[in-house]
Amino acid sequence: MNFHTRKWIKPEDLNPNGTLFGGRLLEWIDEEAALYAIIQIENQKVVTKYMSEINFRASAKPGDIVEIGLEVNKFGRSSIDLKCEVRNKMTYETIITIENIILVNLDEDGKPLAHGKTEVEYQSDRMKKKGF
Repeated sequence: MNFHTRKWIKPEDLNPNGTLFGGRLLEWIDEEAALYAIIQIENQKVVTKYMSEINFRASAKPGDIVEIGLEVNKFGRSSIDLKCEVRNKMTYETIITIENIILVNLDEDGKPLAHGKTEVEYQSDRMKKKGF
């Protein structure tokens, strides 16, 4: 699993118990999944269609640093199915796992659009193909 983003837990990220608010974490995960899908599919028009069971396993406190990891489960005709793990860099604990996050590629009218992708492509490889 590749970990792409780190977040520093600040007071505005906390719930009434003084730990990381689950809704804030899900917001970060959804944004990171969308960015990952946009880069892989090469289209800015993607939407989250589905998230499987969300398994909260640990928490985070103010000052902790968490990192969000994603990997591709599979490419569909117009979708990408991702797996997510968030871990606490300070305690080494896994905070949350999500087995499936499905994002759909859209056309200009907001309809599902086949993307033609079948495997993960890295930006560095794309740049080489284009002569950079």
